[in-house]
Amino acid sequence: MGAELRYSYDVSGWTPKTKIGRMVYEGEITDIMEILLMGVPIKEPEIVDYLLGDQLKVEVVETNLVQRMTDSGRRNKIRVTVVVGNEDGIIGVGAGKAKEFLRARQIAEREAKMNIIYIRRGCGSWECGCGTPHSVPFTVKGKMGSVEVWLKPAPRGVGLVAADTIKPVLRLAGVRDVWTFTRGHTKTTYNFVMATFEALKETVRVKIDEEDIERLGIVEGPAAGISKALKLVEKGEGQ
Repeated sequence: MGAELRYSYDVSGWTPKTKIGRMVYEGEITDIMEILLMGVPIKEPEIVDYLLGDQLKVEVVETNLVQRMTDSGRRNKIRVTVVVGNEDGIIGVGAGKAKEFLRARQIAEREAKMNIIYIRRGCGSWECGCGTPHSVPFTVKGKMGSVEVWLKPAPRGVGLVAADTIKPVLRLAGVRDVWTFTRGHTKTTYNFVMATFEALKETVRVKIDEEDIERLGIVEGPAAGISKALKLVEKGEGQ
């Protein structure tokens, strides 16, 4: 659990079953952001495989044994929660249950792909002002069950001030620096992870002015050349 793995995918035998899937397969859609900005649900995980492929990384954040009583007795299943992301504004979370770990993980990965979202990043900390999208642009809150998570902009170099449980969600989303505050039963890993995911969703729900976009260096989803820009700023060459 917690080990980061390169994403494995194979679309060689894929036969699209949805309109969006066919548009991707035929080359009419070539960027995942085209789909996400339209707000169209992704019903085929192969769409994400086809458009992002080896850009994605996957990390298992929870492996848990769950039990259910039936007429024939107690049945055990393994629940796996995974996070997939490209470390550049695209993130997804999913969970799967099965009798075997590998099968549960496969189900979780498929769900995570179909739950893919884009987020906004920026430099929202008054202590920084570097203008690069290394953090969240403003404070956002997410809730799942009893767990509440607040993400607050942090200056460059602070890193991820967060519990180890949710660091993969933030890192694979492309957030480098952030303060986090929590409330509730955070030992429930699934709710903790999902509350963080919900907070990241809020970054695109908040209405912002054009002036703020420029001032806070806000980008939506993947940012071309972002890695190079951040490295220049970290070296003091982008001031």
